[in-house]
Amino acid sequence: MIKLSEISTVAPAGLEKQSTKKERIELSKRLAELQHLMYAEEKRSMLVVFQGMDASGKDGTTKKVFRFCSPSGVWAKAFKKPSDEEFAHDFLWRAHKFVPKKGRIQVYNRSHYEDILIQRVHKWIDNERVIYRMNAINDFEELLSFDNNTTVVKFYMHISEERQLEKLQERIDVPSKNWKHNPGDWEERKHWSAYMTAYEYALNESTIPWHIVPSDQRWYRDYFVVETLVDIMEDFDMKLPILSQEELNG
Repeated sequence: MIKLSEISTVAPAGLEKQSTKKERIELSKRLAELQHLMYAEEKRSMLVVFQGMDASGKDGTTKKVFRFCSPSGVWAKAFKKPSDEEFAHDFLWRAHKFVPKKGRIQVYNRSHYEDILIQRVHKWIDNERVIYRMNAINDFEELLSFDNNTTVVKFYMHISEERQLEKLQERIDVPSKNWKHNPGDWEERKHWSAYMTAYEYALNESTIPWHIVPSDQRWYRDYFVVETLVDIMEDFDMKLPILSQEELNG
């Protein structure tokens, strides 16, 4: 049973910052090589989900981890408040529109889990619907995995309440970060405890497990994510397609 209060939000003791950042850059380059192989093979795809509280680093991690990847092979989708059209459909409709086709990596900045997080915290849906939606989410992810050979990799960006406060205040105090300021983030922060309960439910009830990313330190957060992705993709044993002799001869 996952209990977030028992899991550290910082890097392991003794890990050196500069050497870890250098290794992260090399891992990001390797990730780009693996992404190229996936794009060329067109046999599988990957869905990468970043979910976490405001200021936990979803945007920054996406930028750092995929910095060397081709934009033709990695797409990112940020899920915000649903539009009127999206509200008129089932809650998975907008997520299913952006699942990756074979050869692609699709990044979700927030995701289909919003519909059992913010909606649960604000009591816009009851517990019966939360359970129903959780089951639907598991079915949705298993459909992608088993029917389309899509590897679903989910990251919970585990930031502490204290560090989130620092990051939100930076958006006010540092002019170059003012554009990130959203008064609504401060309102959502008031529901921290309820969000932790909602996240723990999602983490524990998921069929496909989550990776919990210590996110108080950007340098370790980015390293953790890219190392995890490289480890997963190395196991795919992908190769560039080679033409047969018959194809070469025309």
